[in-house]
Amino acid sequence: MNKKGYSSATIFVSVSTLIRLKITNVVYKAEDRVDSTLRRIILADREDKWQKACTSFYEELLKVEQQVYFLNREVMLIEFNNHGSKSAELATTTSSPEKITIEENTIIGMEDEFNTIFNRLIAPTDKLVVISIVGMGGIGKTSLARKVYDNSYIRSRFDKHAWVTVSEEYNKRQMLLEVVSSITGSNQEMSNDKLMEIVYRGLKGRRFLIVIDDIWSTEAWDQMQRIFPNDDNRSRILLTTRLKYVADYVNFPDYPPHSKSFLSLDDSWNLFTEKVFKKDPCPHLLEEIGKHIVQQCRGLPLSVVVVAGLVGKMDPTYDNWKNVEENLKSFFGTVSKRCQSILSLSYNYLPQYLKACFLYVGVFPEDREIDVSKLIRLWIAEQFIKARSNKRANGRMRTCKIHDLLRQLCLSETHTENVVHVMNGNVPMFLKSIDDQWRVILLSELQENQIYPPMHSNGITLTCISLQSFYYTFPEGIYSIVSEFKLLKVLDVLTFWLDFSSVISDLVHLRYVAARIEEGVSLNKLRNLQTIIFKSAGKTELEQPLDIWRMSDIRHLDIGSPLYICNPLEAENESIGEQPLFLNNLQKLYPYNSPFVAEIIRRTPNLKRLKILNDSEHPDWPAIVDSLIVLEKLETLHINLKTIGPNMFSGDILPIKIKKLSPNIKKLRLIGTCIPWEVVKLLANLPNLDVLKGNNAFTGTYWKVDEDVVFHKLKYL
Repeated sequence: MNKKGYSSATIFVSVSTLIRLKITNVVYKAEDRVDSTLRRIILADREDKWQKACTSFYEELLKVEQQVYFLNREVMLIEFNNHGSKSAELATTTSSPEKITIEENTIIGMEDEFNTIFNRLIAPTDKLVVISIVGMGGIGKTSLARKVYDNSYIRSRFDKHAWVTVSEEYNKRQMLLEVVSSITGSNQEMSNDKLMEIVYRGLKGRRFLIVIDDIWSTEAWDQMQRIFPNDDNRSRILLTTRLKYVADYVNFPDYPPHSKSFLSLDDSWNLFTEKVFKKDPCPHLLEEIGKHIVQQCRGLPLSVVVVAGLVGKMDPTYDNWKNVEENLKSFFGTVSKRCQSILSLSYNYLPQYLKACFLYVGVFPEDREIDVSKLIRLWIAEQFIKARSNKRANGRMRTCKIHDLLRQLCLSETHTENVVHVMNGNVPMFLKSIDDQWRVILLSELQENQIYPPMHSNGITLTCISLQSFYYTFPEGIYSIVSEFKLLKVLDVLTFWLDFSSVISDLVHLRYVAARIEEGVSLNKLRNLQTIIFKSAGKTELEQPLDIWRMSDIRHLDIGSPLYICNPLEAENESIGEQPLFLNNLQKLYPYNSPFVAEIIRRTPNLKRLKILNDSEHPDWPAIVDSLIVLEKLETLHINLKTIGPNMFSGDILPIKIKKLSPNIKKLRLIGTCIPWEVVKLLANLPNLDVLKGNNAFTGTYWKVDEDVVFHKLKYL
């Protein structure tokens, strides 16, 4: 909010924390009142109810206007009294996305330690050896382990590789799933005993390298080591921990724990300049003050990287850097406490909307891989950031993790900012412990005995429920949670094998829904939806309602088999006198087994990502291939056919169609298509193709590669 207008996205950093939180709470409560009234308008089933709700809506707007007026006067008065204070200097950073880069893991200052771990892994010892790296949080244990693990020579010496992140909150099932995923292929529906058997059999007789990152207890190790066979074939386990007694517990006599060292001042400076200036030299004017800044990091790599990220977003002036140095010099205590202070400083420099985005990341389960595309869709659904049709991620990062020290900062700040809250455990007890200020609640890893119906909201307003469970017996009491909170914007319950079709239709403010259903869901009142992910809770074919074709804001549509998307022509026939129905904002589409795939594609002309999975015996593939030509913005195409004859794509038509495919296609994956080999050369006409994957994709005796056929950007085949 500023003097020229009222916005929840811009709150001055010059006001006190108390006033800032007061602004936030006023905005939240105003939004809740308006949304509640809008909900009554949308759900009104009689004219008198609709008129009453409209009158109430106008009255609520007047109340909001009055509150904002008085609050703005209060803020202006405080800002006047604080005029000239140094707190305004915090506004010198920029959040320009063009400056954000994704960099490879570096080992500046760790070369000797890399060689030490490397040599231990290839040592001529037949026994299964456990090698441990021990050190405080943020010192670079994981970075060192990752660099060794990814080394091409190390990879070539082992038959099987797996990376497992344990974390302080040890989750046996999650650990097993990570190992199974690495060596065979994950199946969450199996029991823990079955998963353990799969891991043991998958590793038996094979030389393996397992990295166990961030282990906190000897009990966790005792449970884990039983699944790793010792066949005296030079298999290795590389383990990282903060706790010396854990490292000593798993220690092998000839391989004592490796204590991760701090960076020297020179190495800290090299790391800092690489992060800030990339390959460019540091300006001479900033070199002295820059080294003073680095000195305050006390050789802790995480602190160096965070401070580098902070100053890298500033204008590179002496005054800006001097201000950072003065803040750093004010921090006292141990290296660990100073690191937390540095993380907090970097957080405080963020714009308000990016603070919300950052805190949202922190509530995902500890050390869990986070899907970047999903995270961005959730940010958009929560209205932390705006959706822009001409903007997209650069595609180089599919998943991310948050360092546990940063996650600790997130969890502590959420109690101040009132943006998000994580709940593990008994839901009713939890609801009694909070008030109506919490905006987002993520319920993580619940067991059946942790939810008890009936549920009551007690005036609490939720905008998001996200449940992430790795158990197979799911609490049906979750229905009472979902139905009780009427203003939800995000419902992410896909991991629960339960039917949510009965509770979705009345959540009119939903922007993101990922759930399992057994019945068709009426979406005609959910006009804010941007992401729809529906999977089946049973095995019955189910056509999704025609309402989907009237939802112009949809950007991501994933309807899993045996569900399928309805015929747009049928929806259009019901809309007499209206314009033809197109989903022009849709960018990602997974139609699976819909018998109307060709027509669906023609009605979604701006797709960037399309995945077709079809096991129908008689799909109309000529029509489907023909429809692909209209997708001029398509970047990723995945076709998976389970039933197809060898002559399905033969003849002269396919080559003509391939020549007309979008030149923007970067990734192409074909399964079961049985395309003649001579057609492959036409794929070289796709100028931006960098990934080509296939499984039974082509047919013929051999692939004759012509010298004049060049895949200009192909990186993966």
